[in-house]
Amino acid sequence: MPIRVTTTYGNEGIDRLLQRFKRVCLRFGLFKELKRRQSYEKPSDRRRRERKESRRAVLKAERRKARPRRGR
Repeated sequence: MPIRVTTTYGNEGIDRLLQRFKRVCLRFGLFKELKRRQSYEKPSDRRRRERKESRRAVLKAERRKARPRRGR
């Protein structure tokens, strides 16, 4: 999926545009994927990493669920 960022604010500077591009890349996980592909990862290491990420996601979801809601 191509990542496309266009100027929508008329006189938007290149710094601001680059900042929005980086934010979109982070949201899509592009930097994480590039870092992961820099070197070969054995299949056993890949499975171990995926299990660890899965456990981390489950624990994070449980923490969010258990967190008391503020005055809404």
